[in-house]
Amino acid sequence: MAASPANAASSKPNPSTDGKPVQVKLVLLGEAAVGKSSVVLRFVQNDFQENKEPTIGAAFLTQKCRLEDKIIKFEIWDTAGQERFHSLAPMYYRNAQAAIVAYDITKSSSLDKAKSWIKELQRQGHPNIVIALIGNKLDLVQSDASQSASNGSSSSTTDDEADDATATPDNAASLPDSAAANANISSSSKRQVAKEEAEAYAQENNLLFFETSAKTGEGVVEVFTQIAGKIPLEVILSGRGSNNAGGRAGAANRGSGGAAGTNNGEDSRISLTNNDETKRDGCAC
Repeated sequence: MAASPANAASSKPNPSTDGKPVQVKLVLLGEAAVGKSSVVLRFVQNDFQENKEPTIGAAFLTQKCRLEDKIIKFEIWDTAGQERFHSLAPMYYRNAQAAIVAYDITKSSSLDKAKSWIKELQRQGHPNIVIALIGNKLDLVQSDASQSASNGSSSSTTDDEADDATATPDNAASLPDSAAANANISSSSKRQVAKEEAEAYAQENNLLFFETSAKTGEGVVEVFTQIAGKIPLEVILSGRGSNNAGGRAGAANRGSGGAAGTNNGEDSRISLTNNDETKRDGCAC
């Protein structure tokens, strides 16, 4: 199903795509270990690796997403989150029409880092870039909730003192938005970033917002589908040819200590797998 932004433009004549997929350069940014590579792997291969090796430099994958009026071929640059690779990031987000900035909902500092990336994209990225903020590792919070429900069913429900101890503070309404949201986070929960806090930030900055689980797949395809529908086709087509910057970024990355590929055009791009591009292609949406 097409995203609503794509439908909104249906009354206007669309530029011709010649029946071919249109390329969209998309970059993933975020702190190390928030699950960026796992999100991409889930989208591209519908797979999850429990012990994923950290990305070195950047990795490159592709996947197609079919909407009602067009087929988007995402060219995805998954960047390393370690601080020592920060200086390479502009090579990857340059000319990108879309970006996913990820944080870990069980680590509050990762949202601060995500906000820093968003400011950088807004300042230096493509003027029409579509940015999605995603809170990953939702499965960890859901497992908390299941455990809490199990424990609650076997305990007494008549302990007023215990009820008072877990109630939302009376002054939550007078707290700042982030503090009020965090007041609703159970002290026993792994969640450190309230959904309300991150969602409010996304709305203030005109971002798409999702909570995802690369492990279960929840929300992952929706992220890419909504991004695909949000980008005006005119912007995509006007950007044709500019995505060669990605190839230059890959070459520069190899010279900066990133993982090396071959030297044959497209094949020189860095990949998370040894599969060829044809095998990676498909429609996950």
